[in-house]
Amino acid sequence: MKRFSYTSQPARVVFGAGSLSQLGTEIERLGAQRALVLSTPEQRSSAERVAEMLGPRAAGVFDRAVMHVPIETAREAREVARRVGADCAVAIGGGSTTGLGKAIALDSGLPILAIPTTYAGSEMTPIYGITEGGMKKTGRDLKVLPRTVLYDPELTLGLPVGLSITSGINAIAHAAEGLYSAEGNPVMDLMAEEGIASLGRALPGIRRDPADLEARSQALYGAWLCGTVLGNVGMALHHKLCHTLGGSFNLPHAETHTIVLPHALAYNASCARDAMARIAQALGGTSAAQAVFDLAADNGAPIALRDIGLKAGDVDRACDLALQNQYPNPRPLERAAIRQLLQDAYEGRRPSH
Repeated sequence: MKRFSYTSQPARVVFGAGSLSQLGTEIERLGAQRALVLSTPEQRSSAERVAEMLGPRAAGVFDRAVMHVPIETAREAREVARRVGADCAVAIGGGSTTGLGKAIALDSGLPILAIPTTYAGSEMTPIYGITEGGMKKTGRDLKVLPRTVLYDPELTLGLPVGLSITSGINAIAHAAEGLYSAEGNPVMDLMAEEGIASLGRALPGIRRDPADLEARSQALYGAWLCGTVLGNVGMALHHKLCHTLGGSFNLPHAETHTIVLPHALAYNASCARDAMARIAQALGGTSAAQAVFDLAADNGAPIALRDIGLKAGDVDRACDLALQNQYPNPRPLERAAIRQLLQDAYEGRRPSH
C-alpha cells in the first residue's frame, strides 16, 4: 500500500428530505445573529424564503451571484455584508452562490452555512476561485469552508434535467481526479468510487422522472461524497483545463466539466490504470473515458465545446493558458497531446479508448 497522509475537514452535514426545516437550529448552533442570504438573481425567491424562515436573524438578501465570481461582485458583496453587520452568510444555490460566500469569508472570516440546490460540491471544499481581468485564480483556505451544509433533496426537484445531468457529471469529475491525485489516500478512494457509482445510478433516473426523490437523493449523496474528495486532495489536468476555459472564455461551468472530463481521462489513462479501472467499474463500463462520455451523451448533455460558446480560434489560446503553470498530473503535460485533447473536446468526439 502506498504511503499517505489524511486530515479530516471540520464541517457539519445535515442530510435528508426536509432538512431545510432545521435552518434556524443550525444558525443558532453557529451562534449567529445576522445572516446575509446569498443567491443568484434566478434564485431570489428561494433566498427570500430562507430570509423569511430566519425572521429577525436575516440581515438581508444579496442576489447578485454569477459564474466564476468576478472580483467586482465579490467586492460588492463584501461591502454589503459589512454595511448590514452580517455575522454569517447563508448561501442557497449552486457553485456560483457558494463561491460568492467563500469570497466574503476569505476577506472577513464570516462563517458560511451552505444550502446546495445543485450537485456542484463546492460546499464541501476549502477551495475558492475569483475571476479578475479574464483570469480565474484559485486557492485553498480553511476560512472559506462552509461550517454547516444542509443537504435537502427536495430543493433539487426544480433543477432542470439538463443542468442536473451536467452538474452531476461535474461532481463525478471531482472524484475521478481524486482517484489519481498525487495527494490521494484510501479514505478518499472509497468516497470517490461510491460517489461516482451513486451519480451513475441517479442521473438516468432523474432524466426518466425529474420528480423521483430517491434519484435526487442519490445524486445529492453522490455530490456530497465527490465534493468531499475535491476538498481533501489536489486536482489535476481536467480541473486546470476547465478553470482556463471557464474563467478566460466565460463558458458555463458544469457543461464545460461535462465535455472535457472524458478527454482528460483518455489523456491520463495509460498513466493511471488503477484509477481508470475504478471509474469504469463504478459506471458499469470497461473504459472510464467512454463510460463518462456515454453517460453524458445518453442523457442529453452537451458533448462539444463548440456547442457551448467556444470558438475555433480559441483552442490554441486555451492550450497556451493551460500550459502556463506546471501542476501535478499522472501524465506529463505534452503540448501536442493537450492541443489534440482540446480539439477532440471542441468537436465532441467520443474517446477511442
